[in-house]
Amino acid sequence: MLKFRHINTLTIFDWILIIGVIAANLIYSILEESADIVGSAAGISGVICVVMVARGNIMNYLFGVINVSLYAYISFKAGLYGDAALNALYYFPMQFIGWFSWVKKREEAESVTVVARRMSRSQRVWLSLACVILTAVVAWILHISGDPQPVKDSATTVLSVIAMFLMVRRFMEQWTLWVAVNIISIVMWSIALINGQSHSALMVIMWVFYLANSVNGWITWVKLSKSRE
Repeated sequence: MLKFRHINTLTIFDWILIIGVIAANLIYSILEESADIVGSAAGISGVICVVMVARGNIMNYLFGVINVSLYAYISFKAGLYGDAALNALYYFPMQFIGWFSWVKKREEAESVTVVARRMSRSQRVWLSLACVILTAVVAWILHISGDPQPVKDSATTVLSVIAMFLMVRRFMEQWTLWVAVNIISIVMWSIALINGQSHSALMVIMWVFYLANSVNGWITWVKLSKSRE
């Protein structure tokens, strides 16, 4: 049976992000005079998840399951079928794969935190090439398929898939990709908001908090992975 100690590894900044996204959702509900339960649950669980990832806390996967399930549903309703498929068919099963992978690589037997890693210089070069080539190939496929924004859709999909894989493998370099994905997603959901798609305002709020956390996660994991060298 798994045992964990010192489950709370969050800092003041982490709590500010979590309380901030909760407050933002409450303010939005008050201004709109209606509560978007699904959108709020997706946004709040998602921010808690990525905040815990930034701390290398294995409990992130519990909130990740909630987030990707709801996000897939919201994306499908908004007509963002690529995002819906990405979350339902890739992110969802990766939550369980990540959990079992991180359990084996914890700092200590009952620790809740995982040991961070970083790539070699040559691995980073190959990672960069893979991101560029795969994004270009998928963008071309989407273009001939009639996608109105093939480069944007390709970038978010390809970079998310690779970043999630790096996250499960505990590599620090995941955060450079998450920052890029977050920026593109903010633009994507802002466009959806302008077009009047439901839940889109809360998704913009969620991705803004994701971006802030990704920058924090990048800084944190650089330090964690350096200490393990």
